[in-house]
Amino acid sequence: MTALAPTTSPGAADLRRPVSARTLWLLAGVGVVIAASLLSVSFGVRAVSAEDIVAALGGHSDTVEQAAILKRIPRTVLAIVVGAALALSGATMQAVTRNPVAEPGILGISNGASLFVVIGIAFFGLADTWGYILVAVIGAAAAGIFVYTVGSMGRGGATPLKLALAGAATSAAFASLISAIMLPRVDLLQVFQSWQIGGVGGADWPKIAVLTPVLAAGALICFLSSRGMNSLALGDDMAAGLGEHVNRTRLLSAIGSVILAGAATAVAGPIGFVGLVVPHVCRMLIGTDHRWLLPFSAVAGSALLVLSDVIGRVVSPTSEELQVGIVTAIIGAPFFIWIVRRQKVREL
Repeated sequence: MTALAPTTSPGAADLRRPVSARTLWLLAGVGVVIAASLLSVSFGVRAVSAEDIVAALGGHSDTVEQAAILKRIPRTVLAIVVGAALALSGATMQAVTRNPVAEPGILGISNGASLFVVIGIAFFGLADTWGYILVAVIGAAAAGIFVYTVGSMGRGGATPLKLALAGAATSAAFASLISAIMLPRVDLLQVFQSWQIGGVGGADWPKIAVLTPVLAAGALICFLSSRGMNSLALGDDMAAGLGEHVNRTRLLSAIGSVILAGAATAVAGPIGFVGLVVPHVCRMLIGTDHRWLLPFSAVAGSALLVLSDVIGRVVSPTSEELQVGIVTAIIGAPFFIWIVRRQKVREL
């Protein structure tokens, strides 16, 4: 049996990499997010001019075009915060599990959140954003605990391959349960199917106002654990030898990651592959020091999701636009295959 090698540990060269180069990459990422945001408010079913964009950003809604732009702004903001949350969650999961293919979708976290939201809607009449977020975070946590427990069984403990297989099986089982619950409920099925694909088209300011503080709390936990993640990458024994509280660091990091994944899924649906693709690309650019990797992943995740949303509108410029979850899957699936083939393999 074989297993994928764990994610790369931060070596001395990474920790000594020039701060100026990393800062430039981070600033470049912010620039890409700004440019992508301008594209996001510019493209849609209705064509708009630069004058309309300037007027709408100034708060005017005198024309149909300006009103359309004002509706696109919360959609863009939601894509920014959800993309950052998913990328940050994926980078943290990879650090906690030392698994190069860890991310909320592959480990079953997203479908766990989805299942609990569906149960809340179908059996308890769940209807408010706070309720969605609460049950989604609980579902994400339950899925994470279950997958880690199953992946830890047997010889060798929680190896990357066993975690990935446990996550895939759990995700498939949750998807089946979701279908079994929703299929008899025709009145909810159409709305749920759109949400299940994953998208940011239903964004509005009240949702963003509820979601943002929760994501900020999850992000803060992850950022505060970034130094400990560097130690975890060296192995538990080495981390403990360096004075790191291994279990506490792993638990806090996992809590932050679950909050981010669950809350993002509650509002935008289970958008896959952002947490897989972005951290790997960021490691190539700035190295493996999590003190820099986490914020850069958040910025890059925002850029990817906003651009994916724009692509979905450009490819299908009608009311039946291509959902952002489909676009990220088209981008992420080949990338996932490439990562699996690229990783070094070792015998158990």
